This record gives sequence, structure tokens and C-alpha cells, in this order.
Amino acid sequence: MPQHSAIHLKDYTPYPFTVSAVHLTVELDPTQTKVTARSSFRRNPAAENQQAALELDGEHLELVSVALDGRRLAAEEYIFADGTLRIEAVPEQFELEIATRIAPASNTALEGLYLSSGNYCTQCEAEGFRRITCWPDRPDVMAVFTVTVIGPQASCPVLLSNGNLIEQGQFDDGRHFATWHDPFPKPSYLFALVAGQLVRIEDSFTTMSGREVSLHIYVEERNRDKCAHAMQSLKKAMRWDEEVFGREYDLDTYMIVAVDDFNMGAMENKGLNVFNSKYVLAQPETATDSDYEGIEAVIAHEYFHNWTGNRITCRDWFQLSLKEGLTVFRDQEFSADMGSRAVQRIQDANYIRNIQFREDSGPTAHPVRPASYVEINNFYTATVYNKGAEVIRMLHTLLGAAGFRKGMDLYFQRHDGQAVTCEDFVQAMQDANGFDLSQFQLWYNQAGTPSLRVSQEYDVADQDYVLTVSQSCPATPGQVEKQPFFMPVRIGLLDSSGKDIRDEVLLLDQETKEFRFTGIAAKPVLSFNRSFAAPVKVESDLQDEELAFLMAHDRDPFNRWDAGQQLGLRCLLQGIADWQQGRAAMLPELFQQAFARLLADEESDPAFPALALVLPAEGWISQQLAVIDPEAVFIVRQGFRSQLRQRHQAELLARYQQLSSAAPYCYSGDEAGRRSLRNCCLAYLSAAAPGEVVAADLLDLAVNQYRQADNMTDAAAALAVVVNADRAAGDALLAEFYAKWQHDPLVVDKRLILQATCSLPGTLQRVRELLLHPAFSMKNPNKVRSLIGAFGGNLRQFHAPDGSGYAFLADCVAELDPMNPQAAARLLTPLTQWKRYDADRQQLMRRTLEQIAALPGLSRDVSEVMAKSLQ
Repeated sequence: MPQHSAIHLKDYTPYPFTVSAVHLTVELDPTQTKVTARSSFRRNPAAENQQAALELDGEHLELVSVALDGRRLAAEEYIFADGTLRIEAVPEQFELEIATRIAPASNTALEGLYLSSGNYCTQCEAEGFRRITCWPDRPDVMAVFTVTVIGPQASCPVLLSNGNLIEQGQFDDGRHFATWHDPFPKPSYLFALVAGQLVRIEDSFTTMSGREVSLHIYVEERNRDKCAHAMQSLKKAMRWDEEVFGREYDLDTYMIVAVDDFNMGAMENKGLNVFNSKYVLAQPETATDSDYEGIEAVIAHEYFHNWTGNRITCRDWFQLSLKEGLTVFRDQEFSADMGSRAVQRIQDANYIRNIQFREDSGPTAHPVRPASYVEINNFYTATVYNKGAEVIRMLHTLLGAAGFRKGMDLYFQRHDGQAVTCEDFVQAMQDANGFDLSQFQLWYNQAGTPSLRVSQEYDVADQDYVLTVSQSCPATPGQVEKQPFFMPVRIGLLDSSGKDIRDEVLLLDQETKEFRFTGIAAKPVLSFNRSFAAPVKVESDLQDEELAFLMAHDRDPFNRWDAGQQLGLRCLLQGIADWQQGRAAMLPELFQQAFARLLADEESDPAFPALALVLPAEGWISQQLAVIDPEAVFIVRQGFRSQLRQRHQAELLARYQQLSSAAPYCYSGDEAGRRSLRNCCLAYLSAAAPGEVVAADLLDLAVNQYRQADNMTDAAAALAVVVNADRAAGDALLAEFYAKWQHDPLVVDKRLILQATCSLPGTLQRVRELLLHPAFSMKNPNKVRSLIGAFGGNLRQFHAPDGSGYAFLADCVAELDPMNPQAAARLLTPLTQWKRYDADRQQLMRRTLEQIAALPGLSRDVSEVMAKSLQ
């Protein structure tokens, strides 16, 4: 495995030069694109070395020429090697012109400038601009960009870049040009260029100061009719950011482009957002309710970056959560205001517990603000994004909505136009509120998930209730000892009728702290860490009966849901222990009764019971086991689902039928909740333990829903039920589905996911065959995620005892890494947890990791994951 040097936060120094402006000319050609960059440099007075040579980043490009102050340099006057252009002697102030040549058609890494479905597109975050021209490709170097894009009129009628269009025209040779000017200084990672055969959907927005902004969405012609929801989502996000944060858009035009080949979900390039088409395109026949929700959230996220990421950006890539964690928090708040705040909070917290907590417990665990990296692409993680958002949410809880807004206002006022740090953000919050946040900074610097141990004492005579909370955090790579975190913990105390007698935010700032409540007439039932106020694991002394009580009565929706998850988890863990010892795994009566109450709940938003009725996920169950047993987890969980179906079949069927609707599809929170609960009932009605056959009439229920559905939400839900219940019936419907939707790449991705996540035997062989299917391409990240990535999450099938799933993944990584290192590295996540499994699987997984590590020419992306996993 090649050795790549790490970059450390402690070694940060300012770049020796500033760049005031750059004029970029890009002459498009699939194999011979010429890029000319003319930039104005000046020595940086803040830099330590005032005699430093000029060093620019440049990779995967041909350097054509270098000119300094109008004089072309001879070859011996500079060095271009190992990704760096170095000019030893430069004056205090100078103009540098660099010409490079690149080949977008062969750029399979999808970083820099590449071709996607015949259209030119860029992705420059984090370090893609160096694949276009030689440049100080780091976020603290900010310049005003003026960009002229030149291309053939016939194949590239649309020519786009950042900012405002200031000039366009024709050449005699059939080419035309467009010049764009962005008046706001930005780092190179926010540069964007798009050109090709695209159609434009137009709308407008009037800002709070009365300015008219043109809104454009660019897509391929075949997708023209799938943009209405994205446009409405954009307008809602613009209005919300004005109302909630006082942030107004600042350019004349806001543009979105949807492309099929994209490593990320979307990219916030200033004024020209490039999106994975998955997060733009929607119509009822092809997109599910989840797709609609995702589009609204991601459109908002990228728009919100205009201020939290673009106008104020990161000083260095260690500060990535400064923009991403903050902006995830903002998009979560937006989604909560647009839909159900309770459901949004449950979904966000559930993601943290299932995905981020697992990341925290593995070899790639890192703080929200990492201390070092080898490849920055590996740190676009749930920790940086989602745990980072939870850190912001804790600040919101500590300071209150008004105090948080004061802090944000000061942050914008103080740092607009700057590249700053996480400390700068927390300092603004502290200064605006007079609240000492020095201990709170540990959330940025310490990795791992804190665990809180909670105990209760009640004194009948004195009517005192004492709550004792102790915190600890396990060792993580490079961090053995941890200091106590400072966190808010919201608690409720319920009386015997379920009424709140206390609802308070407690401040935990010590390893162990005691909280005393006086005048409590009888021992209360504790509702702890309401709304998931702190991203922690909780060990409490609550009894099963108390959890069932909270399921029925807690007014905090998150804790009502969480009580059911805790009770279900206890039942599942006991069931797994019983199964492993040869005893029958039976679901207790207490849980059966709680399930029945939830199913009969007609007062709550249907989206709530749709979430609350679902048993804890396989990944969350696995995290609680000392040694992960994929077979036991799957068999016991499926067996419990079958027991619930057998006991409540009549009620499930009645609720399913009650929730039916003859009205045409409409995407709204209420309707999405109704469909979600109805499809939850359908999934239970087909639930079967391994080896158990689903009754024909119940299977027909799903088949009929699939055939009669007028929308993808109901069709995909029914198809998933059939695919996981009966191989022959599932294959028949999958064939129909593909015949109908083979022309739509995003819908075909849904089919790939269904096949890769199928729990029935033979799934790996099907997945191998799909690698050769015309619908699959290793060069398309969406396809890779939908097939190979989805199979890696298929707990039972991927972790087959013979190691065949691991061998399959190794083959895929070996093929993909030379083409797209980012995508290859992200596939490795299931293998990084190898030490958590039984001895046989450990040996197989480690051997697989070693085989991957031995591949020649391994990328930095994959090498870093390998090195950490094998430590």
C-alpha cells in the first residue's frame, strides 16, 4: 500500500500571497480544452515568509505556458512536478498568466471539468480546481472571478459560470462565448462551469428589499417537466432564510443545473449550483414522497450555503463543519417548518444513531473538526455534517432562539467576505450572548459518542427527587483520555396521569452531576434527553413498564418514539440471546400491547406511528452487541415482525384499508404521512420469519397495490414487499418495472436498490449479474451507490459466513479506484467495522482489507481508509 503523508491542522500557515482577481478563459473541447488563467498576485503581509517562492497546485493537466508580467517564462525558470508549479523568484506584486490543457471526456474521477451525458460540468470542492489550472487551490485564497466560456454553438448552446452574465457573442468559426462576473471574492472550490445541450426553466423571486432575482433551472430536454417541485422548494427556501435569518440573496440570477454523473448530492458554487439529478427531478409517477422531501431539503441546503459557506467560507478544510454542520442545521430547521417538526427531529436523530454513532465507534472515528487528514474527500462524513449540525443545535438550545439569532447576526456582520474557523463562529455566539462557551469547544475537538448513565432517587418524606447523571466517552484513534463535555439535556418529569410536572433544560458540565427537584408529590416517570437535545447514548434505570408508559403519554414526540425504540431494543437483544442459546425468541406481551396502542392511534400525525411502529434497525441493534451476529439480528428481527403480523393482522388490515384514498396523488405533509403509515401496515402484513411463506392473499394485496398505484411512493413500497417476500413474484414485477421505466435513470436506480437489499437467498449472485446489465455503469456514482453500496448495507447477505460478500466488494473497489477514488473509498465503510464481528468473519474481512491494501497504485482516498482500518 503506498504511503501518503498526512496534513495537520497544527501546521496551518497563511498562504504567502493574496489574489485580488482572476480572469479565466475556457475554450471547450472534449479532449483538448484550453484554459487560460490571468491572475493578480500580491505578497500577503500576514504570511510568515515574505521571501517565499510561488507554489501553485496543478494535477492531471498539461501545462502549456507560464507568463509573468507579460513575459513568457523559459522552461528553466519554473518547476512543474508532483502536482506543484513552483516559481522561485517573483516580485512583490505581479500578474501571472498560465495556459493549461485538459481532457474532460476522460475525466472519470468527476473532479475538475468533465463530461456528463455530453454536457460539460465542474466539481471543484474540495480540490478539483487544480485539475483545471495551476492555482493556490485552498479555501483561504479568495479572488474575484471573471470567466469567459467559449464553445461550439451547435453542441453547447448554453454556457454558464458563476455570477452575473456581462457579455455574450458569436465567433465566425461557429463558436460563441459568454462572460460571467462574480463580484464577491470566493475560493476556487466554489468555481463552476456548465455548458451543453440544456433547456431552461424560468421563474423569479422578489427579495425583502424589493430586488427581482431571476431563477433558472437547467436540465436535459427529457427532464423539462420534472422541475416544478425544485423551483417551488427554492422559492420557499429564499423566503425562509429572509424571515428566519435575515439573509437576502445577493446576485441578479440564481441557477441550478441537474446532471446524472455527480459524486455528491449537490454543490453550492456561488450562484450556479450543480446538482445530482436525484435532488432536482420529481413527478408523482417517478419520485417517492422521500424523494420530494429530499429535493426540498437539498435545494434549501445549497441555497443556504450562499451565506454559510460562500459569503463566509472555511479558512482550511479542517473547518469543513463550519459550513456543512451549520448549513445542515439550517436545512433541518427549514424542513421542520415546512413539514412536521416532530417527524423531522426523529428522522435526524435516527440518522445520527444509526450512521454517525457507528462511525464514532470505528477506526475512522474523528472529531467534528479533524486534526489531520490524508485525503480531504474522506472527511465528507456523518460526523462533520450531521454531528456538526447537532453541535449547532446544542448552541441553539443553550442560547435560545433569540440568542442564537443574535449570535448569527454578529457572525455575519463580523466575518462577511472572510475565510474563518469554527472558533470564530463559537466566539461570535459567545460575544453576542455573554455566555462562556470555552468548554463547549470540546465538541469540535474530541471524537466519540458520549454515554450518559442516569440514576434516580426519590425521598417520599421530603418529596425530593434527585437525578444523577454521569458522562463518559470511549477512547478513539489518537484520543484515549477525554475531558467532560458541556451539553444541554432536556428532561421531563411526568405524574401518574402522564402530565408534565417539570420540563427543563439541564446543563451537564462535569463528569458526574446531581440535579435536585423539590416539591415532587410522588415519584415521577423520567423523560430524559427530550428532543435528542444532546447527541449521546443513554443508559437509564427505567423499567419496561415505564418505557411503555412513556410510549403512551410522553408529550415530547421524540421521547415517545424513543421509548418504543428502547423497549423494542430490549426485547430484540433478549430475543437474540435466546436464539443464540437455542431457545425460541418471543416478543413479550408488554410490547405487543404497546404496538396495538400505536396502531390504533388516530390522533397523531400518521407519519408519527409510521415511524414508531418500525422496530429498531439492524444497524442500531448491531451496535448494542459485543460481537455482531448478522444472522441472529436478521432472524430475530424478522421473527418479531412475523409475530406482530400474526397477532395484529386484522387491525393492520383494517388500518391499511382505512388509509386508502381514491384521490389523485398530491405531495403534502398530511398525504405523505398517510401513505407512510399505510405502507408500514402493508409491510407488516407481508412480514415473515425466514423460511415462512407469506399467505397468497396478503401477497396479492401488495401485488394489487403495485398494479393500481398512480404514484411511485405506493408502487415502490408494494414492490419492495413482494421482492422480499417471494422470489418468483418479485422477479415478475421487477421485469415489468424495468420494461416500463428503463428510460429513466433515477427510477432504474430504485430497482437496483431493491435488488441489492433483497433479504432472500441468492441476492449476491443477482447483484453480480447486474454489474453486467445495460442499466449499470461503474462510471456513474448513482449506479455504484444504488447497487454496490446498497448491497454493503444488506446485513445478512453481505456478511455471508463464506466471505463471498467481502470478496465481491474487493473486486468492485479494485475496478473502481482507478476511475473514481472518492466513490471507491465510500464503499469500504462496511469493512471498517471488522473488529466487531466473530472470529471467522474478522479473519475474512481483514484478509479482504489486506488484499485491497496490496493493490498497485492505490489512491490516497482508499489508502487512508485502509491504513486506519488495519491499525
